[in-house]
Amino acid sequence: MMRSLNTSAAGGGGGGGGGGGHEQEEEEPSSATDLLHYQQQPSHSSTPASAIHMRQLLISCAELVSHSDFSAADRLISILSANSSPYGDSTERLVYQFIRALSLRLNRHHHASATAGFMMNLITTTTSSVPAAVNYDSSSSSALQTCYLSLNQITPFIRFSHLTANQAILEAIQVGQHQSIHILDFDIMHGVQWPPLMQALAERYSNNTLGHPPPMLRITGTGHDLDILHRTGDRLLMFAQSLGLRFQFHPLLLLNDDPTSIALYLSSSLSLLPDEALAVNCVLYLHRLVKDDSRDLRLFLHKIKALNPTVVTIAEREANHNQPVFMRRLVEALDHYTAIFESLEATLPPNSKERLAVEQIWFGREIMDIVGAEGENRRERHEKLETWEVMLRSSGFANVPLSPFALSQAKLLLRLHYPSEGYQLQILNNSFFLGWQNRALFSVSSWH
Repeated sequence: MMRSLNTSAAGGGGGGGGGGGHEQEEEEPSSATDLLHYQQQPSHSSTPASAIHMRQLLISCAELVSHSDFSAADRLISILSANSSPYGDSTERLVYQFIRALSLRLNRHHHASATAGFMMNLITTTTSSVPAAVNYDSSSSSALQTCYLSLNQITPFIRFSHLTANQAILEAIQVGQHQSIHILDFDIMHGVQWPPLMQALAERYSNNTLGHPPPMLRITGTGHDLDILHRTGDRLLMFAQSLGLRFQFHPLLLLNDDPTSIALYLSSSLSLLPDEALAVNCVLYLHRLVKDDSRDLRLFLHKIKALNPTVVTIAEREANHNQPVFMRRLVEALDHYTAIFESLEATLPPNSKERLAVEQIWFGREIMDIVGAEGENRRERHEKLETWEVMLRSSGFANVPLSPFALSQAKLLLRLHYPSEGYQLQILNNSFFLGWQNRALFSVSSWH
């Protein structure tokens, strides 16, 4: 009998209703020049029409920055800043984050072509246009770790990815076939993905009629902070012991996200036992290895394939934030994060500290990278599943269909903890997509 994963093991989510479609009631400005004459409105609650105006203003501002029209861009940033707030509705909060990113790009862009004196004046002007940020240190590792836990609790995206990946791992490893299960988890963070899988393993073997003992569970978790890795391992060990599972944790410190270095390091640092089923877990990880050239990432995938894993689980953003053309990347990011911010507004109260932290530290950091950075400095290079499919198949992997049982588990998660009609679950090409309204935001797939 197939055992279900515990959908309530990692905290709950908020309720609320989803929004509908938007109608444009006013004529949009026809050019960037016209947009500069946009009349500032009181910043209370954005109507559909004003949200459309804000979107067009942001796009026009980005065009001015990309065309090096710095003075016009700075004036438009002032207008947008007056209509943004980290504490407002979803549109005002989104505009606030994009203005911060555009201001960063404007300053960096202008630095390459302006005199030092004019540059200092522009930085002062632009910075004063943007509202003061909430007092969060977005570069702090501890702040990101704490924010990750909030993201896992208040939105379904991480838990959906974990739950679906865990179910794929359980279904790939049959009862009694292996003495040990080894999970290689890239960027394990706090390890919140694994307690539900441990519970499912314990229940599966306690109810089997053949008397097979549970296999040993070994997890190799990678990360950039050895202290966090050790603490994660200690928590997982205590939980495994409470279930009577044999468990080992192996921290693997990766000092950077260079795919070539990781691929070479894996061969010498990963210890595999005979008769051990290997599962490789990449939840929101592969996009960090993407560079302007995909050869290094393909080498990494070939190394993973050479390990002969029983299953490889992949969860990624369903967005193309790796566009080399800045304006295409900005519009894609604007649509993606509009849906995310709308989902947060529909399911959480305006004064939620967790919502504020997630918007500013987690998603704000991503927006700053996608919009504000360029070239090799960009790290948040999200790709859509169709791109990952091409890379994985060319590296020798075959897609494993996610089961109807995994789908029922994902539906149960949404119904119990995130009961908003706005969240939409879709199946395409044997993979699952979770989105808001009609826009897919995250994908999960399984490979062999």
